[in-house]
Amino acid sequence: MRITADISMYPLSETFATGITDFILRLRRESGVEVLTNQLSTQVRGEFDDVTGALERCMRRSMEGADSVVFVVKYVNADLPIGTAPRLAARPG
Repeated sequence: MRITADISMYPLSETFATGITDFILRLRRESGVEVLTNQLSTQVRGEFDDVTGALERCMRRSMEGADSVVFVVKYVNADLPIGTAPRLAARPG
């Protein structure tokens, strides 16, 4: 089953940018997943085991560091086209 996940990381430290960048770069090196990052979050898609395994490994690595971090993850059981903006229909009236 292919899934899509949306993840946001909130390091609780003054050097937060380094932690976020390191996490994203590790995630991009994972095999079997497509990763797209924007200013607010990172989307990951692929087979269920590949996505959840990649997130588990990368989150664990961040959480093993000295700083506290918060992760917010949303999963959907659909293979969403993360590289394409959705088309919105005009509302009547």
